[in-house]
Amino acid sequence: MNRAASTPNPLSALERLHHWWSRLAATVFPGTGTDGDAETARIVRHLKPLLDESRASRGGEAATLERARRIAAIYRAAEPSQRIAILNLVTREFAPDRDALERAISAIRAADDDAELSRAEARLRIALDAPRARFLKQFNLLPDGVKFLVDLRADLLAALAREPALEVLKVEIDGLLESWFDPGFLELRRITWQSPALVLEKLMAGEAVHPIESWSDLRNRLDADRRCYAFFHPRLPDEPLIFVEIALSKGLPGNVQLLLDQGAPLQDPLAADTAVFYSISNTQKGLRGISFGDLLLKRVIEDFRHDLPRIQVFATLSPMPGFRKWLEKALAGNQSVLPQADAAKLAETIGLQQPGATLADMLARPDWPADNRLAGSLREPMVKLAAHYLLLEKSGTQPLDPVAQFHLNNGAQVSRVFWLADASPRGMRQSYGVMASYRYDLAEVEENHERFVHDGQIAAARRVQRLLN
Repeated sequence: MNRAASTPNPLSALERLHHWWSRLAATVFPGTGTDGDAETARIVRHLKPLLDESRASRGGEAATLERARRIAAIYRAAEPSQRIAILNLVTREFAPDRDALERAISAIRAADDDAELSRAEARLRIALDAPRARFLKQFNLLPDGVKFLVDLRADLLAALAREPALEVLKVEIDGLLESWFDPGFLELRRITWQSPALVLEKLMAGEAVHPIESWSDLRNRLDADRRCYAFFHPRLPDEPLIFVEIALSKGLPGNVQLLLDQGAPLQDPLAADTAVFYSISNTQKGLRGISFGDLLLKRVIEDFRHDLPRIQVFATLSPMPGFRKWLEKALAGNQSVLPQADAAKLAETIGLQQPGATLADMLARPDWPADNRLAGSLREPMVKLAAHYLLLEKSGTQPLDPVAQFHLNNGAQVSRVFWLADASPRGMRQSYGVMASYRYDLAEVEENHERFVHDGQIAAARRVQRLLN
């Protein structure tokens, strides 16, 4: 029996790849400058001979190094639109041999037994060893070649929505970076006030959750009752790839402004029983989607258990970046987001007669956070809605909230929901100030992770589950 014929659509991925090649072949590249930007055409004419030499592997290592240096310099000097033209050129010029691919695909389709199928798969693998991968690898010879490719991938990610034909180039570079940034190559370092100034500057620029306002703000976050850890790559010694900021405290604080307050008294780290992870930031746009944040947290927890054994609780104080958007959409669609009894109780509290419009009306008042009566009335229903959002609202099989996705996939549990825990303008824009806490218990993270990945089961503390009732 023909093996390929009995398998339901085994070549769909290959056929999609074939479709990409067809689209690439139809792409009109601005090579003459008559219809396109003249400067882009000039860059292409200057770059084309270098790409031809690279594809032909002319010269030894010294020639390859010099060629890579010149190509990188041309790319870095180009404008964003010109970079897209260069990426399209590389995608087309370094494509696999079509004839070899068609023969390999035909051999897979015609395979009658496992032996023939295995040989055909081997030929296909060889045919798919695209010149693109070899072209990209040459930049590793440059002192800053790894950084060049990380930045190039950032350009790719930004361009994909408009240039879907670049997807195949992204796949090639993803494979390289995933191997180069294997967790075994990464070094965990603690960042302190004595760290090199260049590293501290990168920290300030890379903080994406709670922006660092000044050097004094940074110093506060690196004080004795704080910790900051980052992953570094040997080829990027002064570039923290991802970092986490931690506060050491007695108990879990319910307000992030308390942690960011530069005037707050210094806590004794030796008396602390809780490590609060309040900010995790990826500093490299080009490494988005190449995850090592879960490993960072677990490595940091292991370090804490060794160095500060009194620390028993490892938990986050995390934003809920999609909560307000979700709630506003639900309210705009006249959805009954609150049970009738809760809506009536809220209306009665503030003296309104129409429970259905109460929540939307209250949240529309710009001064409600400063009004203790209104804010107090909103506390219970909003915390319940936040729990509903975290545990029940999904995009496909994943939680709607991206931060929840990250921590739950890492094996954490939803531990707490805090009302008005981030009253900053950013916190109010994201979630009306509501924050969540995810707790990491190393004895349970693997089981939590497996249940979440395979069954979609979200681990949550009882006090959070009770908010759904």
